[in-house]
Amino acid sequence: MGLLVSLLVLSFLIFFHELGHFLMARLFGVHVERFSIGFGKVVASKVVNGTEYALSAIPLGGYVKMKGQDDTDPTKISYDPDSYNVKPPWQRILILLGGPLFNFMLAFILYYAVALMGANALQPVVGVVEPNSPAMEVGLKPGDRIIEINERPIHIWDELSEAIRESEGPVEMVVDRNGTIRSFVVAPRALEAKNIFGETVKRRMVGIGPSGDIVTVTYDPLHAFSYAWKQTVQASKLIVLSVEKMVEGVVPAKEMGGVISIVQITADAAQHGIAALFVLTALISVNLGVLNLLPIPALDGGHIVFTLYEMIFRKPLNEEVMYRLTLGGWAILLTLMAYTIYNDIARITHG
Repeated sequence: MGLLVSLLVLSFLIFFHELGHFLMARLFGVHVERFSIGFGKVVASKVVNGTEYALSAIPLGGYVKMKGQDDTDPTKISYDPDSYNVKPPWQRILILLGGPLFNFMLAFILYYAVALMGANALQPVVGVVEPNSPAMEVGLKPGDRIIEINERPIHIWDELSEAIRESEGPVEMVVDRNGTIRSFVVAPRALEAKNIFGETVKRRMVGIGPSGDIVTVTYDPLHAFSYAWKQTVQASKLIVLSVEKMVEGVVPAKEMGGVISIVQITADAAQHGIAALFVLTALISVNLGVLNLLPIPALDGGHIVFTLYEMIFRKPLNEEVMYRLTLGGWAILLTLMAYTIYNDIARITHG
C-alpha cells in the first residue's frame, strides 16, 4: 500500500509540474504535441484537440513536448506561428517558469490544507536546561511551559525560538509551572549550537531545549493562509541552502538520495496520516520547483539562461553550442540519478 501511495504522489507531483508548463504554453498560443507522465515508451495515450496525453513506461519524471521545442535535440525548431521558439523571449521564460511555479503553488495548497486539518508542532515546554546557561541562572526548570515572551503569546516551540532570536536585550518570559504563573527576566547570549547541516553556529539563546511533547494546532482560514505562505517560503529557503551546502562540500555527496529514498520516506509518511503525507509532499514539491530552476541545460533553469542570453544579445545561442550544452546537461542529470540510486541501494544494504 505504501509503495502505491508513493508512486501516486510522485505521479501527481510530476503531473502538476507539467500542468504548469502546459497551461502557460496554451495561454500564449503554443501547440502542445504531447503531455506525458513518465519517460520512455508510451504505454497508453489519447489524443484530445491535437494533444497526445500519454502514460510512459518509466514513471520517474514527465514532460510537455511543445511544437518547436525538443529537449533531446534543441536544433529541431519550427517557425510556425503556434511554435514555442517563435514566441517572444519573455513569453518563453514564463512558459518555463510555469512548472516550478506550480510546484510552489501546490506546496502552498498542501500546507494550507494541513493548517485547516491541524498541524503538529512541539509544545513550548522546557525539557532540558543547559548548565551555566541564562535559563539556569534565573531558575527555569524542566516542565515549565512558556506562555509569553515580551508580552507575545507563545503557542508552539518555533514561536519561542523566533521570539528569542528577534529580541534585543533581556526578555521577559511568563511561565506556567504546575498551574502557577511566574515571570522571569532572562538575558539571552550568543551560544554555540549545531545547525541541521552539522555546522557549529552561534545563536541568540537562553539555553533550554524542548520536552518533545507534540500539540496539534488548527488554524482558521485566514491564519491558515499566513501559515501556508510561511511554510512554503521556509521550505524553499531550506532547499536552496541545502543545494548551497552540497556545492560547498558541507553536506557530503553520499547523503544525496534519489527516487528510492523518496518512495521509502513517502510510504513511511503515509502510515502517519494524511497531514504527515501532505507535509512531505509539499516539501518534495518545493524541492522539484527549486531544483528545476538550477541553471543546468535540459532543466527549466538552463532553458531560462539560454533565453536570457537571447534577450541580452538579441540573438539565440549558437545551435551547435546549445546542442552540446544540452547533451552535457543530460549527462549531468543521468549521472546524478544513477549516483543517488546507488546511494539509496547502499543505504538499504547497510541497514
